[in-house]
Amino acid sequence: MRVIGASWIDRLGRLCACATLAVLPAVAGAAESDPWESFNRPVFRFNDTIDTYALKPLAQGYQTVTPQFLEDGVHNVFRNVGDVGNLANNLLQGKVHDAGVDTGRLIFNTTFGLFGFFDVATDMGLQRSDEDFGQTLGAWGLGSGPYLVLPLLGPSSLRDAPAKIPDSYLGPYPYIDHVPTRNVIRGVNVIDARANLLSAEKMVSGDKYIFIRNAYLENREFRVKDGEVVDDF
Repeated sequence: MRVIGASWIDRLGRLCACATLAVLPAVAGAAESDPWESFNRPVFRFNDTIDTYALKPLAQGYQTVTPQFLEDGVHNVFRNVGDVGNLANNLLQGKVHDAGVDTGRLIFNTTFGLFGFFDVATDMGLQRSDEDFGQTLGAWGLGSGPYLVLPLLGPSSLRDAPAKIPDSYLGPYPYIDHVPTRNVIRGVNVIDARANLLSAEKMVSGDKYIFIRNAYLENREFRVKDGEVVDDF
C-alpha cells in the first residue's frame, strides 16, 4: 500500500486529514515517545494562542472574501512548488517511479496549469506524493526520537525538526531577494494553509495536545513506511 498525497498548521492539516488514524489505538508507547511533555505543552499552548487570536481569524476572513476558484488556484500554486521537495526526497529514497511522476506533475502543472493554478496533472492520473526530508531520514533507518513541539512550527520530533533545514532550501523563500515580496508570499502561504484546515479541525476531540501528538506520531509512521504498518489487532 502506498501513501499518495511549512509551518505547524501545514502539518496539523495533514494530521486532521488523516484523523481516521487517530481513532485507532495510539502508536505503541506514545507517552514514552513524549518524555519532554513538560516543555511541549507550554509551547503547544503558545502556538494555539497565536492560532486562536491571529491565524484562525485571518484564515476565516480570507475564506470569506476569496472566491472558491481563486482559493483553490492559490492552494494549487503552493502545492506545485511543494512538488519540488517531493521530487528531491523521492530521489533520495530511491523511488524512481514516484520521482518521475513528480517531474511530470511539475512540467504539466507549471506549463498547461499556468504555474500550478490548475492541477491538470491529477486529472491526467499523476497523483501527488507527500515527501519530506524527515521521511527520507526515516526511510534510511533513522528512528523518530522523542516527540517535540516547536514554537510556531508545531508538532515534530528529534529526527524531523533538523530535517526542516534541508527542506527549506527546496522551497522558494531562500531565493527571493526582495524581502517584501518574500514576506507577502510566505504570509499568503500560511493563511492559505490555515484556511484549508478550518473544516478539518472539527475532527479534533478530547485533549487537543494528546490528540495531535498521537495523530502526528501515527501519521509519520504511516508515511515513513508508505502505509506498510502492522495492525495491532
